[in-house]
Amino acid sequence: MAAVPAPPPGGLRGAIDLAPLVARQNQQAQQAVRGPAEPAGDAGAGMPGVVVEVGDAEFPRLIELSRTVPVVVALVATWSTPSQELVTSLRRVIESAAGRLVLAIVDSDASPQVTAAFQAQSIPTVVAVIAGSPVPLFAGALPEDRMVPLFEQVLELAAENGVTGTLPGTAAEEGAPPAEPEPEPLPPLHQEAYAAIDRQDYADAARLFRTAIVQDPRDTAAVAALAQVELLDRLRTVPDDARTAAADDPKDVGAALAVADLDVAGGHVEDAFDRLLDVFATASGDDRTAIRTRLLDYFALTGTDDPRVAAARRRLATLLY
Repeated sequence: MAAVPAPPPGGLRGAIDLAPLVARQNQQAQQAVRGPAEPAGDAGAGMPGVVVEVGDAEFPRLIELSRTVPVVVALVATWSTPSQELVTSLRRVIESAAGRLVLAIVDSDASPQVTAAFQAQSIPTVVAVIAGSPVPLFAGALPEDRMVPLFEQVLELAAENGVTGTLPGTAAEEGAPPAEPEPEPLPPLHQEAYAAIDRQDYADAARLFRTAIVQDPRDTAAVAALAQVELLDRLRTVPDDARTAAADDPKDVGAALAVADLDVAGGHVEDAFDRLLDVFATASGDDRTAIRTRLLDYFALTGTDDPRVAAARRRLATLLY
């Protein structure tokens, strides 16, 4: 049976979020994701929102929803027969969970940012997202009877990280304890920034977060969100051959920075730290400044209390002095 990988050191909270909407209220995210009910007779009928189709623009809302309900992401393609068969099986299994899981179907060809973030090496690929962090599950076909215990493990891992909600209106919600109070409204500048992110205007979102930081240098949420927005913006222009270029020339700073972005987006922060620190050791001048700045962004994204950040900071200090 396929096994769910263990969460990264420090738990899922210390892993990299896949989108910058970390402060969006869960209730807003659920409403945005729910969408129209499936047509009568379809596999999703009677359970709106449990199975949704999303692309690059809509995916940040699913990431935020994963803080309440685990999201199973299926990266598929219209030309792939195994993809269509897999989606049919996934629908049945996810719907049987009665709102404790959400299935997000992503057309890999039409959603390059999502595909790059998960570093999908083949299609179809299935990944769980729990509390904003990716948990790779499997690639290719998997018999339906093996999916059931696998997703039970996903639910167990989610529970360990405080993700135990259900979608509103589903059977599993009946008899559930009262919902937690809604979080405080976002500060005005944050609200404007998230609106800019919704329309994929990352430059304006970054400007707004910078303004928030100037007004309150202790606004750690704005610092982390700014780093996330800038990461998303860079991911749109990462060359297809970035990994090849980095492998061909390990001292190529530009290639190293691009591959590090891919690693961070996929949750492989240690790989990103090690790569940039290795290049930093032989770099000089402006290249060193660029690498150090990028590392500081990654530290803000990951969290200063994460042991991976502490280790990377120690190595950076050694290289600097």
